[in-house]
Amino acid sequence: MDSVRVEALTRVYGDGPRAVTALAGIDAAFGRGTFTAVMGPSGSGKSTLLQTAAGLDRPTSGRVFVGDTELSRLSETRLTELRRDRIGFVFQAFNLIGALTVAENIELPLRLSRVKPDQAWIAHVVARVGLGERLHHRPAELSGGQQQRVAIARALATRPDVMFCDEPTGALDTTTAAEVLALLRAVVDEHGQTVVMVTHDPVAASYADRVVVLADGRIVRDLPQPGAARIGELLASLDRRAVAVGG
Repeated sequence: MDSVRVEALTRVYGDGPRAVTALAGIDAAFGRGTFTAVMGPSGSGKSTLLQTAAGLDRPTSGRVFVGDTELSRLSETRLTELRRDRIGFVFQAFNLIGALTVAENIELPLRLSRVKPDQAWIAHVVARVGLGERLHHRPAELSGGQQQRVAIARALATRPDVMFCDEPTGALDTTTAAEVLALLRAVVDEHGQTVVMVTHDPVAASYADRVVVLADGRIVRDLPQPGAARIGELLASLDRRAVAVGG
C-alpha cells in the first residue's frame, strides 16, 4: 500500500494573467518503506508538491491520499490532527522549541495529541539517533547536526505514515549532512519508514531509492537510484534548458 498518493494535482497561485502554476497535474505515489528524493530547478514546484502532499497547503485541484484517507474531504481540524498524528516533518531550520529540553521536544507531538508516549519506542528512537546523553539539554546547547537529529526523532515519535523532509541538510556541513542522511536511510531500511525528501543536492539524493525530478510543475523524470553523477547531469541539463527558454 502507498503511504502517500497524489492524483492530477495542481496548485495555482493568484488569478488572471498574473496567475502562477506551481503544479500542473502531477500523478505520483510513494510506497511504504521507500526513500524518495524530489528534485528540480528553482521554481520547479518541488516544495509545493511537498506542502500539498503533506496537507500544509490545499491544492487547486486533484486529490491527495495519506494511506486511504483523502485530505480534501477533511475539515481544517481533522487535517491538523492528521498532520500531527500521521505525518512527520523535518525542515532545514530544525524548528525546535528553545525553552524545551531534547526529551520534551521529541515528545511534543504526542503531548499535543494528549497521547501517552510509548516510552519503549521513544527510548529506541533516542538511541537510534544517538541522543541518549543529550535528553536534558536545550537546543541552544546542541550542534546543528544534533538539533537535526532531535527533529528527526520528533518526527519519528508518533510512528508516522510518512516523513516529509524539506532540504534537511541544507544548513549542515558536509560531514554532518552525511550522518543525517545515513540516519534517514537507516530508518527506511530498519523500520520500514517512508521518507520523501526535497533536496537540491545530488549527493543527498543519492541516499534515496528513487529520484523524482520536476520542471515547470510537472514530473519530467522518475528514476530508480541513478547515482549522484547522473542526478547532477540531469539537473544541469534542466538548468541549461531553462536558460535557453528564458533567453
